[in-house]
Amino acid sequence: MSMATFGAHVLDVLAQPVDEIPPGQSSVLVPALRMSAAGPAGGTAITLAKLGIEVHTVGAIGRDDAGDLLSRMLNRFGVNTDHLMEVDQPTSMSMLPIRSNGDRPAVHMPGANLAYPLDSAPLELFTGVDHVHLGAPELLNPPVLADLLGDIRDTGTTISADLLADGNAGMLDWIEPILPHLDYLLPNAEQVRGLTGDADLVSACRRLVELGVECVAVTEGAGGARVVTELDSEHVPASAVEVIDTSGCGDAFSAGFLAARAQDLGLRESAQIGCAVAGLVATGLGSDAGDFTWSSVAG
Repeated sequence: MSMATFGAHVLDVLAQPVDEIPPGQSSVLVPALRMSAAGPAGGTAITLAKLGIEVHTVGAIGRDDAGDLLSRMLNRFGVNTDHLMEVDQPTSMSMLPIRSNGDRPAVHMPGANLAYPLDSAPLELFTGVDHVHLGAPELLNPPVLADLLGDIRDTGTTISADLLADGNAGMLDWIEPILPHLDYLLPNAEQVRGLTGDADLVSACRRLVELGVECVAVTEGAGGARVVTELDSEHVPASAVEVIDTSGCGDAFSAGFLAARAQDLGLRESAQIGCAVAGLVATGLGSDAGDFTWSSVAG
């Protein structure tokens, strides 16, 4: 089974725990400070690779040390980075002061993620893999991206997407052209409610299904996940774990869900795997946290 992730790649710099920023020029000591490859394309690629999927990742990085490091980190997990393109923008980075309870406020620089040239997208790769996952398609000019997705899906390759930006009505108008091309949309509950303006999560998901998405698998943090289609809605509880850091948990859910679908598991079972993988990632620091395999998760 082979997949391609396409979209946002981020180099995260994480410190934990940071419950307040020191005033003035004072400092604070922390027991953990590290970097990880992340982003809804990069982070998802790493977790897919851990789960035994052959993964190619596509996107933009800068011609800088951060880009070199990000590529090496992805390679370390077996992710193929041949289609990471260098552009004249800095590699996207985030500073994440992780709270003691696992919350993760962020200081983020989009950088190169805004500069990927869609006319350079590797169609032969996308139509040669079994599945394409879009990480932050809102950054890839959805009205133009929709034509590319149509060409990909015409070959039988399935497509999913996760979102990075907060949801609002304007964002829904922006991404609407790609929705009919998606087999799965994998956002969080706040994004879905923001996109649709509907406080009822099932109703909000059904609105996205009406716009063309075949299935919405939405994460609810500690509340688990919910899978919604035109005819069905099922809830899956979150895994009971001691949370260290929630960075990358949405990406981990996406990877677990997609890996399970690749094994022909049903939607509910796939969401259960997604929640299990997200829980494992939450027990460490960074999107690449957790030592697991498909057998250890699904067995």
